[in-house]
Amino acid sequence: MKKADTFFSIEEKKKIEETIQSVECCTIGEVAVMVVDSSDEYREATVLGSLLLGACVSLLLSEAFLSASLNYFILLSFLFFLPMQMLFKALPVLKTSFVGRRRLEEAVRERAVRAFYEKGLYKTKANTGVLFFLSILEHKVWVLADKGIYEKIEQETLNNFAQTVAKGIKDNHAGDALCQAITTAGELLTKHFPLTQGDTNELSNRVMTE
Repeated sequence: MKKADTFFSIEEKKKIEETIQSVECCTIGEVAVMVVDSSDEYREATVLGSLLLGACVSLLLSEAFLSASLNYFILLSFLFFLPMQMLFKALPVLKTSFVGRRRLEEAVRERAVRAFYEKGLYKTKANTGVLFFLSILEHKVWVLADKGIYEKIEQETLNNFAQTVAKGIKDNHAGDALCQAITTAGELLTKHFPLTQGDTNELSNRVMTE
């Protein structure tokens, strides 16, 4: 089972869905939430990490048991490469030590943009979709909005919502923090995009995972 499926408890998911529903009762804005295990496979981190850790283990074994033989060190480095790759796949969190901060942030942003289009948030009639995107491995949150939102609300404001959720995750109150951010965002949506007659719910209120 993916971590994203159990990141929020059943009770938290219900509260999030109810919060979204209450917000959308007052605005034509559409709010969606998506959680993923990670935003990228970071293959370069797996390769680099496997090489370095394999070399470290090989060096220690060569020094301790093989008279620091260069030939044995090289051989062991090759032999340990595959097991280290398996270790990185089993424990993806190890990858973050071999990936720069900017790379992590860019990966989350790009994955959020892809999710925005894959899940059809760009299809709302008034272009008022808002996505709260949470990526577990990177411990990062990105809030992305459609072009109709950007006419009234700047990305900096959306980033503040993301920071609220990120802090909540750090403090082990992810569900409450997300509901708080959605409620605050809803107040802005209601102000700039009030409910109109005939408005329908165009996006699912359920927490999406992948």
